[in-house]
Amino acid sequence: MRKLLPLDRMDEVRDQMDEKVLDYLQQGKTEAFEGFADFYLLAFDWYDVSSPETGTEKILIYLDKEDLFFFCEDSRSLTRLQTETMEGPDNESVLYQFFTGLLKSDTEELDAFEAAVTEDEDGAVLHTKRRDYMARITEYRKELLRRKRYYEQLSAIFENLAADDENLLSRGARRHFSNLQNRTRRFLSNVLSLRDYVTQMREAYQAQLDLQQNELMRLFTVITALFLPLSLLAGWYGMNFQGMPELGWKYGYPAVIALSAVICGCLILWFKKKGWF
Repeated sequence: MRKLLPLDRMDEVRDQMDEKVLDYLQQGKTEAFEGFADFYLLAFDWYDVSSPETGTEKILIYLDKEDLFFFCEDSRSLTRLQTETMEGPDNESVLYQFFTGLLKSDTEELDAFEAAVTEDEDGAVLHTKRRDYMARITEYRKELLRRKRYYEQLSAIFENLAADDENLLSRGARRHFSNLQNRTRRFLSNVLSLRDYVTQMREAYQAQLDLQQNELMRLFTVITALFLPLSLLAGWYGMNFQGMPELGWKYGYPAVIALSAVICGCLILWFKKKGWF
């Protein structure tokens, strides 16, 4: 028997399942994969990678030699399951077709995500405000974290189905789920690589900001160093000591201007020699 039901309608299959198993499922504490003597329980948070703005939804699957039951948390996942093929010669084929349908567009979605990140790094984000850039990086990291958790759950499910410790599946089905496991591992590896890539983008941008701040501080330091001797001269002659011969000299004021220019010129030449300009 095959059934596709919302989580709140589990009681409709009470006659086909052990009551203790049904009560356990209704508690919602199942792991990604749990193997028992004559049935398997599968649970994962389905995430539609083609619609990152949507949330995750719990999907529970009960599988034994005669029955295959799908329980969905939300109507959206229920609709998605209804659109997937539920016809097949046996339950293991239907289960394989279901997971194949879930993963059929993930390669294209990961490629598109990687292209978007690369495009941002190549120029788009370099011309945006810092707050916008960092917000975009944060969104990338959140999205990759969701995908990482999603593929980790699926990988655990496929690994256990391929092992099939209770011998509920045929050899062909175990081989099919082993192939799905390898595919999911590749997806997970790509997600982890993208996460490292995004982290490097953030670090590179932060290093660029630090460099800009250092350049600004160096400019301020040079300006301060240029005006410091001039401030000394202004303070010195601002005391108006009558004993200073320069105060009564008709060329005293031009001489001070010339001295200030010479000091600034010498400092600029010295800064250039040190590579500060």
